[in-house]
Amino acid sequence: MNSILDELKYAFQRPNNGLMQIIVINLIIFLALLLIWVPLTISNESNIYSLIVDQFTLPASLGKLIYQPWTLVTYFFTHERFFHILFNLLFLYWFGKIIQEFLGDEKVVNLYILGGLVGGVFYILIYNLIPYFQNQISGSEMLGASAGVYAVVVGAATFMPNYSIPLILLGPVRIKYIALFFVIMSYVGTAGSNAGGNLAHLAGAGLGFLFIKQLQRGNDLGRPVTQFLVFMKSFFVRQPKVKVSYRRSKSSNGHSATSKKAKATYETKQEEIDAILDKISANGYDSLTREEKKKLFDASKSE
Repeated sequence: MNSILDELKYAFQRPNNGLMQIIVINLIIFLALLLIWVPLTISNESNIYSLIVDQFTLPASLGKLIYQPWTLVTYFFTHERFFHILFNLLFLYWFGKIIQEFLGDEKVVNLYILGGLVGGVFYILIYNLIPYFQNQISGSEMLGASAGVYAVVVGAATFMPNYSIPLILLGPVRIKYIALFFVIMSYVGTAGSNAGGNLAHLAGAGLGFLFIKQLQRGNDLGRPVTQFLVFMKSFFVRQPKVKVSYRRSKSSNGHSATSKKAKATYETKQEEIDAILDKISANGYDSLTREEKKKLFDASKSE
């Protein structure tokens, strides 16, 4: 728990920490709504609270969605019930850590976002295209990170099906069985009271499976998400300005005393810096390793 709390505390200070940043964003929105709910409820203004939550909730109605399209994203960062957010974020952390360790933090973020988007789109399409659900459209809305979490869970199970997690009373259980259990439960729930949520779960799960299978074939479905996030970060994250120059020492007679070896060393260092700058341009500053950041920092002081 101390490790998790430390990660939460420094979520936005550490590079390549998208998993914890997603968790923190979910927690901040949950706590903010909770703080708003208490005074509004006590003062008999719960209708105002409902209007606020409505701005984060994804509607099944296309007519309503037109006026609040941002809810296709905000819904999978929003929770109202404690156990809803607790189990979502615990599963996201456990299975996201597996993806993060073996495939990198970027893949966790891409799975979560794509799973949420696909889950939301599938939810809207099903409610508007299948007659069984059409008479429920007006009162149907969805919120919660479950679609994105299912994408991460199934993605991890697809990538490392035999990876085991110790469960209370059961002992070590392979994650493919855990993922299969929750997919079956969601399928059964598509005819129940939370049909829309379970449909989104299945869509997220399908995205997680497809994402990993395509990744294994060399196709990264998350590349557009990565490029968009890098673009958005460029407005908020100030990239270090690096100016690298080379100062040659002079001998007593005023002529250059730089040896061929020194020139070769300089050229090698310059190539390394150029490669690092190219990497920043392509993938952002957070994509650098600790060693690359140190080289960049040292180079910036050598002017």
